[in-house]
Amino acid sequence: MSTFPGAADPSRGARQLARGISATWWYTVIGVIVYEVLVVTGWVIVSAKSGTADSTTAILGTAGLVWVLSTAWLLASHRRSETPAAAPSDPSLAAPTSARPDLAPTSTGTPPSTRTWIGLGIALACGAALGIAAGSCLLGLLPVVQSFVLVSWRTAAKLRLAAIAVIVLVCLAVFDAVQGVSIAGDDRWVLLLTVLLPVATASSLWWWDVVVVLDRARASEAKLAATQERLRVAADVHDLHGHHLQIIALQLELADRLGDTDPEAAREQLHAARLSVDEARQGTRDLAARFRSVLLSDELANVRDLLTAAGMTVDLRHDSDVDLAPVDELGPVIRETATNAIRHGGGTRARIALTRRPEGWRYEIVNDRRPGAEEGTGSGIEGIRQRIVAVGGTVEVLRGEDFTVVVTIPAPPRGARP
Repeated sequence: MSTFPGAADPSRGARQLARGISATWWYTVIGVIVYEVLVVTGWVIVSAKSGTADSTTAILGTAGLVWVLSTAWLLASHRRSETPAAAPSDPSLAAPTSARPDLAPTSTGTPPSTRTWIGLGIALACGAALGIAAGSCLLGLLPVVQSFVLVSWRTAAKLRLAAIAVIVLVCLAVFDAVQGVSIAGDDRWVLLLTVLLPVATASSLWWWDVVVVLDRARASEAKLAATQERLRVAADVHDLHGHHLQIIALQLELADRLGDTDPEAAREQLHAARLSVDEARQGTRDLAARFRSVLLSDELANVRDLLTAAGMTVDLRHDSDVDLAPVDELGPVIRETATNAIRHGGGTRARIALTRRPEGWRYEIVNDRRPGAEEGTGSGIEGIRQRIVAVGGTVEVLRGEDFTVVVTIPAPPRGARP
């Protein structure tokens, strides 16, 4: 019978969070690059309006485009340095930091990479070309200042650096005005965009840093939960086997002492020791079954996540006491029918319901089928039928525009656990 990855798969919430983190990064990248493109475009427009030579305008556009591309290069380096894998799993293993950890050159305390130095070099060359072409110290230093903001500084240092960058750019704008390099009143928006670029960039990267910290916290919480579960299992196994092994050891020691003086009593102790071994084995099986079992509510949630990940819209409904249903019979049915909906349906919607009726538990799954979808040729449905009929239930399969499977199984007495 076909199965699907259940609890081992990432939950729907985890997948959505991962997608949200990636989306936040791309929003950040696109926002920074679009802002820089607006600045470059504004200076090209100002140059064209001022009547400068076409070659000067072409230099501004070309150097500006190269600078924007170098920004993308630096942003890629920034993301690698901010990934959770870059942080040590144990804080005690982290490298020593300076007396001012917020001023460390990168988020992980490591020096800037070769990629970062290359990006800074490209920005310096582009800035020189832009400054000479426009005759503006402000525009000439802008790519260098922006590139320094893009380096993976710690958050506090990054914000302070952005504030200092704005002050420097304002001073350069005043210096340009004193030197006679001014922008007409209608185009002052270009000057405003230029001065505020470092602050806008630092703000975007600050938001990305917050998202990374939250993602690291989520990963740490998941690892802690898994560790706690392993410790709980280890404690249960220790208690179970420690108790039985101690009893078996005492029984065998007593049998050894009675072997010569009272053989009948020694045999009784050996028999008791064997019973203790059987009890330990049964306890181990019960413990393993307890940890392997999955509640039906979780099975249904896993099915919903699976179908949603396959691109289907899922309507899931079940009674509040659904976990009282027989999981050994219905669990495989739920997994098999979900797999069939994906393999042989190929549709866009599904409806799943598990309710308690007077005649027993009723499980129903309805999914549409892609036009021309082939009928399933496997033995999945027949396997379901054999399993359910064996416990006195019924299976009904309806084929049409929608594919419907209805399974009814006798309900245990009220208040009884399956």
